[in-house]
Parts: sequence; structure tokens; C-alpha cells
Amino acid sequence: MKQFLFIIFLICSLFAAQGQTPQNEIQTTSRLANAYYSAAEYEKAAPLLLEVYNLSKNSNYFRLYIQSMIELQQFEEAEEQIKNELKKRRSHVDFIIHYGYLLKAQKKDKEAEKKYEEAIQLIPANKGNYLTAASAFVNWQEYEWAKKVYLKGREVIPQEQFNYELARIYLYLHDYEQMMEEYLHLIRQDEKHLRRVESTLASALRIDVDNELRDEFRKQVLKRVQAEPNITGYNRLLIWFFLQEKQFAGALRQLIALDRRTGEEDPQIFQLGQIALNNEMYDDAKRAFHYLVEKGENSPFFMQAYVKNVHASFLHFTNMDQDNPSEGQLLAGQFEQSLEMLGMHEGTISLRLDYAHLLTFYLNDPEKAIDLLEKSLTIPRLRAEETGMLKTGLADIYLYSGDQWEATLLYSQAIDVNKNNALGDEVKLKKAKLAYFMGNFSWAKAQLDVLKASTSKLTANDALELSMLIGNNLNLDTTAIPLELFARADYLFFRNQDTKAMATLDSIAEAFPSHSLTDKILFRKAKIAIDQNNYTQAAGYLREITENYHSGLLADDALFMLAELYNYHLDEKEKAKELYREMLTKHPGSVFTEESRDKFRELREAYPDSQELKEEPFFRGIVIPDEIN
Repeated sequence: MKQFLFIIFLICSLFAAQGQTPQNEIQTTSRLANAYYSAAEYEKAAPLLLEVYNLSKNSNYFRLYIQSMIELQQFEEAEEQIKNELKKRRSHVDFIIHYGYLLKAQKKDKEAEKKYEEAIQLIPANKGNYLTAASAFVNWQEYEWAKKVYLKGREVIPQEQFNYELARIYLYLHDYEQMMEEYLHLIRQDEKHLRRVESTLASALRIDVDNELRDEFRKQVLKRVQAEPNITGYNRLLIWFFLQEKQFAGALRQLIALDRRTGEEDPQIFQLGQIALNNEMYDDAKRAFHYLVEKGENSPFFMQAYVKNVHASFLHFTNMDQDNPSEGQLLAGQFEQSLEMLGMHEGTISLRLDYAHLLTFYLNDPEKAIDLLEKSLTIPRLRAEETGMLKTGLADIYLYSGDQWEATLLYSQAIDVNKNNALGDEVKLKKAKLAYFMGNFSWAKAQLDVLKASTSKLTANDALELSMLIGNNLNLDTTAIPLELFARADYLFFRNQDTKAMATLDSIAEAFPSHSLTDKILFRKAKIAIDQNNYTQAAGYLREITENYHSGLLADDALFMLAELYNYHLDEKEKAKELYREMLTKHPGSVFTEESRDKFRELREAYPDSQELKEEPFFRGIVIPDEIN
């Protein structure tokens, strides 16, 4: 029995080895063939592609072989190969299509059309065969013929309408009206197709240079929404479109209208408010949150929406309206009313921190802010992170008031209960900055050097920047006065005393011209100008850094901030796109790289350039529908 089993094992191993060799050969040969084909070395690619096809029977390699032979104008040999394959294959529709394209490449258009017609007539009556045949036409960019395949498929197989596939073909033909008809019909059949349609439309909108698709989209979807209000998928598609275009007001109107019919749109409305908030569209965010608040306390989103609504007002004031004291007082009244209504519990901590910040840094009432946060610390069952946030807020207020010792103590207490999380590192950075403000540079640098290894990229980047600022400027002169003045300006900047901070920075430039702090001075001035809503002046400072100090430590910070200014405040989206692109090429290791990539992609969808258009699948030679891939 043992001998018998051993013989069986040897036979199986032999067969396995024999099966493994061709597979390795296919992989090696296909890599080489693809490399030659990609390099347009068709004379070397053609025999290898044919070899891979004969080994694997993957017809895609045969198509590439035919394309190579066309490029070499070796038509007779290619025709002979196709004829040989047609003799051997039962399912041969795609090879007839290849034959037709080979004839077309020789300017034999009538003969090519006959082959194409023959192929369509021979397609077996099932969905897979129609997909395969259409794919063969698409791969040769014969989109009109692919359309004919699907339209015939509708007649032959009535239960298969090929809406999605036809829509893709109409996209390649730039027939946006028919494309939208197919997509909308698909959604009408079943809303589960919505995500798939949205994904494809996102790609289509990216190459819509002349806004033809956008115009057709609006026209057709609005018409369907009005004609068939019971089909909620149309509303959802329109909402998606508005969000793609960052038209939050339009998206909110549609969502509210939909919610009044379904009563189930609260999560989407809350999400829309958050997206608008992230995009600094504060009024749109407040409208979304206000709608949820108006639903009453029984709504599961009432508390979150209420807090977010006040937070949106806070961000609007601090970013857009901080020089208006009367608005600050009105906002304080809103905080008071909110805290009185919501009560004192852990759900209002973020609200209390915002209010304390407003009182201290904008209304100059730190005593009231301290009282507010000290009472907040008595909330029962606070988590360590919540306690740490409140104590950090208190420490910020004491630092603003000039009580550095109390601030140090509170920062230390916050760190003690948050040693192993991101908040702990964030507070350690604040404590190191406090030492820097007070001129204790050596101790601050030692702490910052430890924080450079923080898991939080933002904390690590800030720590690295400040550590290098201290290290590069502490021992350059016989005196530390320039760095002390710069730290004093940073402290004044922290306390929102921008005029005094600017004067201090100017005094450094006057007393120590051409100092290594010059680019840092420009960067701080840019921040102050932004705080004062003087975006054009801020852009000037930042441009000076990117042009004259492009190899400096602040080069990526300045470039990213400049892109943000053009994107959100100076309304020059094309310029912003180019600056985000520059971030990716010049500063690939920056902490801002990921965010720059996301924003570049968003702007590229709205403002594609000619080179990007050439890179889209529509403009390339081979396009295969998702179903075939």
C-alpha cells in the first residue's frame, strides 16, 4: 500500500510540475511582450504576443498581436492567422470583428462593414456573448457598432436592456442626451443602481470641458424629478450632482424636499452640513443643522445638530467676522442660550470650549471663561480625554492672561491623564511652545525633538518646524535677541494682538536685516494678514517665500497656504489647482501632500487641462467595459 501511494504521489507531482512550467513561461513571455508593445517595438512584440496567445488562449493577446501587425502593415500574415483561428473556434464572433478591423485598416471599408454585420448576426442569444461582442468593437474604438450590438441585444433578449452598457457607449460618442436617458431608466428600474451610475458619471464629468454634460444632466434630471416625483432615485442623483459641484444650497433644498416625503434623510442632511462646514461654507452648514434642530428634541440628531449649528456660527465669526465686536456679543448670547437649554453634561463640552475661546481671545473676558471651564470640570463621569481637553482650554486662557505657571501646571495635568494618545502629544507641544514664548529655548527644543516622532503628523510637523527654528537661530549670533523678539511676536500673535506682533516683527527686520529669520517673519506676517482678512497682502508674503526661500523649512507650508488662499478666498481656482499640483511634485513628503492631492483632484474635475484630457480613457485606444474586465 505504501509503495502504491508513493507512486501516486510521484505521478501527481509530475503533472503539477508539467502544469507549472507553461504558467511560468506565459508570465515571463507576456511581461516581455507587453514591454515591447508599450514601447511601440511592434516587430519584437508581435511574435511574443502570438506565442502568449497560443499558450494561454487569452484573446486579448491576439487582438494586441493584430494591432501590432497593422502597425507593421503586415496585413496578409495577420489575415492568415485570423482565418486559422476562425477554422478552429466555435465561438468566433470577436475574431470576425478583428477581421473586419483588419480590413478597415487597409481602407477596405465596405468589406469591413460586411464582416461587422456578419459578426452581429452570429452572436448567440445570451447576455455574455453580447457583452463580449460589444467589448471587441469598443476595443477597436468602433463605438457605433458596439451600440448596434446592444440595441440588437435588446430585441433578442427583451429582459436584458443593457442600459448601463449603452450609456457608456453614448458617453464615448458624446451623445449625452441618450446617455442620461439610459442612466435614468436604470435608476427608475431600481435605485440600487444609483451608486454605480454616480461613479461612472463622476468620471464623465471630469472630461466635460464645455459643460455639455452638466447642462444635459440638469435638464434631464430636473425634468424627471418634476414628471415622476415618486422616483426618489432621481432626487438622490440630483443631490449627488449638487454636492459634486459644491452647490450645497441646492443639495440642501433637494434633501429637505425629499425628507418631507420620506422622513428618513436626517443622516444625509447632517452629513451635508458637515461637508459644507469642512468647505468653509458656514451659512449652508448652519441651514442644514438648523433644519434638524427645528425637528425638535425627539430627533436623534437634535443634540449633534444643535451643537454643530453653534460651532458653525463660531467658525464663521473667528474666520470671517472677528473684527466685529457686536457680532461677537451676539454670538456670546447664542452660546449662553444654548448652554442654558442643553444643560451641563459631556455632550456640551465642545460648545463650552468654543465659548471659552470666544470669551478669552475675542471678547477679552478670560475670568468668565475660566469660571465656565472650571464648572465644566465638575461634570460627572468625564473621560480622561474630556478632562484633558478642558484643562488644556483652561491652560490656554491662563497663558493668554500671562499666568505662565498656572498654564504649565494645567498642561502637565492634561498630559498626565492622556499620555498615550494624540491629545497628550498635542498638549506636550503646547507646553513646549509656552517655554519657547518665555525664552526657555533649550528646554523647549529638547521636548520638541521628542515630539518629532509623534504618531500625529500635524503635531510631528509643528514640532519639527519649531525645533529647527530654535536650532537654526539660537547660536548664529553672539546674542539671542532676534529669536527672543520673534518668540515675543509669536506670543502676541497667540494672544490675538496682531498690531503689536506685526510691529515686533518689523523691528527684527530693521535691526537685523538679512537674518535667517526673514522667511519666518514673512510667514508670520502672512498669518496676521489672513487674520485681518487681507488675503491679497497675505498672498504677497507667501509668494515671496515660495520664490526666494523655496528650499527653506517653510516652503511647503507657504505653498499650501497660498493654494488655500487662491482656492477659498481669492477665487482663482485654476491658480489653486496649479499650486496643489506643485505641492505634489516639489514637496511629496510634506504633511500637506495627502490633502493637496485630494483638493487637486477635486479642482482637476472642474478645470481639466488639455494634457489631462489626453490621459482620459475616452482618448486612449483601448476601452473595455467593466463587465468584461
